[in-house]
Amino acid sequence: MPNLRTLATAVAITLLASASSGALAANDLLSTQDIAAATKLRDAAMAGNVDENGVAYRLTESLTTEIGERLAGTPPADRAVEWAKAKFKALGYDKVYTEPVSFPLWTRGHEEASVVSPYPQRLVVTALGHSVGTNGPLQGDVVEFADLAALQAAKPGSLDGKIAYISHRMQRFKDGHGYGEAVGARAFGPSAAAKAGAKALLIRSIGTDHDRLAHTGMLDYAAGVPKIPAAALSNPDADLLSHMIARGQPVRVSLDLDCGEHGMATSYNVIGEITGSDKRAQVVTIGGHLDSWDPGTGAIDDAVGVGITMAAGALIHDLHLQPRRTIRVIAYMDEESGGYGGKAYANAHASQVKQHQIGAESDMGAGRIYELHAGVKQSAWPVIEQIGQVLAPLGIATVKTGGGAGEDPDAMVAKGMAWAELRQDATYYFDWHHTANDTLDKIEPAALGQQVAAYAVLAYLSAQAPGSFGSGEMPLPKPGW
Repeated sequence: MPNLRTLATAVAITLLASASSGALAANDLLSTQDIAAATKLRDAAMAGNVDENGVAYRLTESLTTEIGERLAGTPPADRAVEWAKAKFKALGYDKVYTEPVSFPLWTRGHEEASVVSPYPQRLVVTALGHSVGTNGPLQGDVVEFADLAALQAAKPGSLDGKIAYISHRMQRFKDGHGYGEAVGARAFGPSAAAKAGAKALLIRSIGTDHDRLAHTGMLDYAAGVPKIPAAALSNPDADLLSHMIARGQPVRVSLDLDCGEHGMATSYNVIGEITGSDKRAQVVTIGGHLDSWDPGTGAIDDAVGVGITMAAGALIHDLHLQPRRTIRVIAYMDEESGGYGGKAYANAHASQVKQHQIGAESDMGAGRIYELHAGVKQSAWPVIEQIGQVLAPLGIATVKTGGGAGEDPDAMVAKGMAWAELRQDATYYFDWHHTANDTLDKIEPAALGQQVAAYAVLAYLSAQAPGSFGSGEMPLPKPGW
């Protein structure tokens, strides 16, 4: 899932000023040999990932077929950890290991909703991640709000005994920023409703589809506010509920959610390394998250991100291009319900920020990459532009504004790590995101060659760069749109 804080910004900010005056010395730039090797990587990735036999696709197919959904803390997620360790080893990574991640364990049972009156009908819902349960069916008249801001303006006590409902519809954009404009309803709506006295919250799914499938996703209960049950309606069912309310009669709904937290659990980030030659203590990180929500098989979110980045590192190994710095591919655990894998990694490596050359992740599905963004010191931008020149034949533009590292690397970015983003086309990503439709058939095998190529080039050339990108040296430009 993409970084909520970055998406919620919803405005472009300038990350980097123009490159500092004066040309860099030749020994501050990537060498012609490095560029030639990266070009070889790029072309090999494109040639080797044209169909279902490509490494990235086979990894994605394996994870979704052999493991399936991977809700953190459940047996399938535990099997995914073993799967990742075995795949890293089979792909020839020099070093494979795990690091522990602790998080609240949440499980989902049955979930049902229906209109009781005036027009009895079944509603398609899914509990929001980490919602409390209803302890049996509860009923209440529904009060509709156009958006989160309208609900937040509701007076305390005005929703006593009611079920609040936010009907705001997410808009479709190539860069996915409509998610940031809509997702606050999911994250902050439950506590806003509770402050006004509501007994439960329904939201229109945070998605761009018209399928009768509801989108789950994490909520964020505010401290000191009662926790109320919260669920998402499929887009067609949200339309149905709004049409009923528009007729002017009280609409009464029954909601029954069997879900909740069950203490703490421990799982693991799984890490594979391609060892550096002369700066092996310094690292470049790429990766994706191993866990997923439970309605689908977690193909686009984020088995494919794991497959792409695993394949990128493996290709560098297979072509015998030992990088100067170590390339570390991370399969993060429990990104979905709070970014716990990224936070655990940042806590474990807090004293090593300067050793992290740059970090990036793949967590926006299987759409083709169309832009490179970076948060690096100004003097390093010409090297980013060199990387961009190798990526340009893939249809990737280098852009100095906007972007963000993503949910998992963001905890290290907050400690001062430089970051890069290979932005993917998210036009259709939110049709399937966090639903039962997040399955392997949404992935175009031929598109993965471009993505493996981009991550391999980014990782390899970042590892080869003569100088630092600025991690731990100074305040770096912050992520943002």
